[in-house]
Amino acid sequence: MRETGPGLGEEKLSHLFEPFYTTKPGGMGMGLSICLIIEDHGGRLSASEHEATGALFEFTIPVS
Repeated sequence: MRETGPGLGEEKLSHLFEPFYTTKPGGMGMGLSICLIIEDHGGRLSASEHEATGALFEFTIPVS
């Protein structure tokens, strides 16, 4: 998924999947750390800066 917002920046990217990390005032920081269940099933989840603007989120899951 590619979003076209302001992007994440290196500081946010380095903490993005840590439990309880949030960029929102009063946020719980549960969203992306919960997504790591993908890795529990042999998949991969990643985030990076997009070339123009925003961020790029990618995941893979095994077929078998």
